[in-house]
Amino acid sequence: MIHPTTIVSKNAVIHETTNIGPFCVIGDGVKIGKNNNLTSHVSITGNTNIENNNIFYPFCSIGSEPQDLKYDKEVSFLKIGSNNKFRENVTVNPGTSGGGLNTSISDNCLFMVGSHIAHDCVIKSNVILANNATLAGHVEIDNNAIIGGNSAIHQFVRIGKYAMIGGMSGVEKDIIPYGLYIGIRENLKSLNLIGLKRKGLTSNDINEIKSLINLIFNKNDTIENNINNNFIAKSEIIEIKEVIEFLNSNSKRGITTFEND
Repeated sequence: MIHPTTIVSKNAVIHETTNIGPFCVIGDGVKIGKNNNLTSHVSITGNTNIENNNIFYPFCSIGSEPQDLKYDKEVSFLKIGSNNKFRENVTVNPGTSGGGLNTSISDNCLFMVGSHIAHDCVIKSNVILANNATLAGHVEIDNNAIIGGNSAIHQFVRIGKYAMIGGMSGVEKDIIPYGLYIGIRENLKSLNLIGLKRKGLTSNDINEIKSLINLIFNKNDTIENNINNNFIAKSEIIEIKEVIEFLNSNSKRGITTFEND
């Protein structure tokens, strides 16, 4: 299952069901699980642990040193889950001492051509990075979020679950779950209505969520005070609870608010 032109370190651990095509390089410290497919010209280095059923297209560079001038050869790690697809020229870096030494990717993600995941990023499941989407260090992306093509996410930004970042956008503050963002250092445009519909919510559900979100971001008071409003705090809508939990958790970059703010 390993092409004769491929170079594999004697210290790498590779399951016998994994296929490694021509001209790949597998370095020390690499562990690859079941039924992975490295099509050709793939480089996997560093302390990289890959689970099962992933596919890597030509010229992916996985686990190479972080692009961080503070990095000083410390031992750091990259963990990749199962059923992910890495298209051509995707790059993923391991962690640094400034971020806990770990970069992690969960399951069922699609990383399109030329997308980049920098050091210390945390990517949950079912995430899509479109062509040339780039993540700076320490970015966190929750389940089912979509990052549009040629978009850039500033370091330490958090992207909530089911959020949608439109193509050619620049994001420098956190995006709430279900938020829709388009532009360069702009405000939120709306909720990700398509994402909510794909999740199975009815029009009535979505309208109620929109009304509560408008109350949370009402500019007549602070977000904190708005959240403590009994009408919002007692809401049993799971999506509203998720937004409140996101807003109450630690933010290093601040929160992106809505246009009417």
